[in-house]
Amino acid sequence: MTPNFPYIKSLLDNDFYKFTMQQGVIKLFPRSMARYEFINRGKHIFPAGFADLLRKAIDNLVNLSLSLEEKDYLAETCPYLEPTYLDFLQGYTYNPAEVIIEQNGNDLSVKIEGYWYRTILWEVPIMALISELFYYTNDSEAATSEEIISINKEKIEKYAKLGVTIADFGTRRRHSYLVHRMVIQALEEYGSGTFVGTSNVHFAMRYNTKPIGTHAHEWFMFHAAKYGFKMSNSLGLEHWTAVYRGDLGIALTDTYTTDIFFEQFDKKFSKLFDGVRHDSGDAIEFAEKTISHYKKMGIDPLSKTIIFSDALNYDKVERIANFCKGKIGMSFGIGTDFTNDVGLVPLNIVIKMTAALPENQSWIPVVKLSDEKGKYTGDPKMISLSKEILGID
Repeated sequence: MTPNFPYIKSLLDNDFYKFTMQQGVIKLFPRSMARYEFINRGKHIFPAGFADLLRKAIDNLVNLSLSLEEKDYLAETCPYLEPTYLDFLQGYTYNPAEVIIEQNGNDLSVKIEGYWYRTILWEVPIMALISELFYYTNDSEAATSEEIISINKEKIEKYAKLGVTIADFGTRRRHSYLVHRMVIQALEEYGSGTFVGTSNVHFAMRYNTKPIGTHAHEWFMFHAAKYGFKMSNSLGLEHWTAVYRGDLGIALTDTYTTDIFFEQFDKKFSKLFDGVRHDSGDAIEFAEKTISHYKKMGIDPLSKTIIFSDALNYDKVERIANFCKGKIGMSFGIGTDFTNDVGLVPLNIVIKMTAALPENQSWIPVVKLSDEKGKYTGDPKMISLSKEILGID
């Protein structure tokens, strides 16, 4: 299956949490700026001319705009997205000048800088383009359409037998738009009662399923830059509730380790938020900590939900489900194992916020610690400082 030249075809071909965070940034931090950078974790080799092709694909995004049909869909499906924000989004256009792309031999450099409320939308489509272009330029032979449908039919039927709910979180490292579309088709057709939605807003609209997401690490990373590491979680959560008033109630825990998060996730937040998301570290250990925390707060863990989303496959989901069953609510967001299981090696790549410029301040490096030490990202001096301030060994 040879893909056509990769282009992003819809402004909504992005993860839902980018739009929900964008509304929050516009309301609370409209003058703040941000920098992002591509990180090639897998040390993948990019062929000569790759940067030029990526530049062509990114420049094409300037032609995207929110259609009236898409705007009406968001207004009906997501009532917490305010009319003023939807009007803004209807007028939003990507500015390719915010993205600097360079290539030195086989090494690819991508940097993004601009107002945070604008640049926040770049990460996901750029990652999707890098991934799809990588296979396009390598002329890699992927599974056939029939095989992709069959693979995902088998997967969702196995998940159904586990009695769990599953969502697609695979936009960023998908093999291609076409593969992603076939995956959603298969999950929707064969996963009734098990497949509950996708992080991709375009496909959620196209296949009449739920767009899923709340916020990402950058929300808390920015709060650390503006207010300090000790206040990043509590003010990040406070500001989220100020914008969404109880909607979109899954809190991300591991920006500065889950242990630090739970110290600040007091009874008010524990009751208000519907649950938490696991994104790094041992899932069973995380579940134990979460159950213990809710019990300590006098809250029945079965009234709350953990969304597991860290590099999941069937074996991991089965292990987690067997542990959590009867103890706490659970759901699973599966990414690359859905959208890039086509017989090729998936890319291990990320784009992360590297610095923030809060209004009336100076540029400040930002970091993410997570629950897996090997996944720390950011300036080494700032990582050391954050660990010292937060008392992390």
